[in-house]
Amino acid sequence: MYGITPYSIPMRSVARKSQPVGRAASRNTPPAPERKTARIELRVTPSSKQLIDRAISLSGLAAGDLAYEAARRILEDHERFVLEDADRDVFLRAITRPPQPTAALIAALQRHRRATR
Repeated sequence: MYGITPYSIPMRSVARKSQPVGRAASRNTPPAPERKTARIELRVTPSSKQLIDRAISLSGLAAGDLAYEAARRILEDHERFVLEDADRDVFLRAITRPPQPTAALIAALQRHRRATR
């Protein structure tokens, strides 16, 4: 499902320098790569280590880059969702034509306003 390539690692892994001012600002120089100074140590089962070593061998990524890529994918899957056509239509209809608030919702909003004054 996911292809691991050198291009699949997002630019967030690169440190950003402050923007130069004046004539230097017109030069488009790429930002300097962020130095790898933080360490993570893991204790895993032998079978997990074999699996990780196989993934490293197949992907050509270093262990840290492989862990970063896996973490990035998990976060991306968590932060983004894809709707089927019918679900998308229901969502868009709810946004464009929201239902009228119920009496219970109005009462809850009034209680909240009184409590937060």
